[in-house]
Amino acid sequence: MARAVKHIGFKAAVARARAGGAANPAAAIAAGAQKASAAAKRRNPALTKVGGVGKKGKRGAGERG
Repeated sequence: MARAVKHIGFKAAVARARAGGAANPAAAIAAGAQKASAAAKRRNPALTKVGGVGKKGKRGAGERG
């Protein structure tokens, strides 16, 4: 089994996006989470805390809501 890798964190990711020239860094990070696959949401339930990302329900982890 692969060893877990700690994510850099939301604030650091926003800073990195800002340095890369993103117009709205927080929105860029959130958009990435909103495009995550159902499998990614199962592996990382923290993605469902982002607004616009569906939580597991009747239709599975990819549900919008």
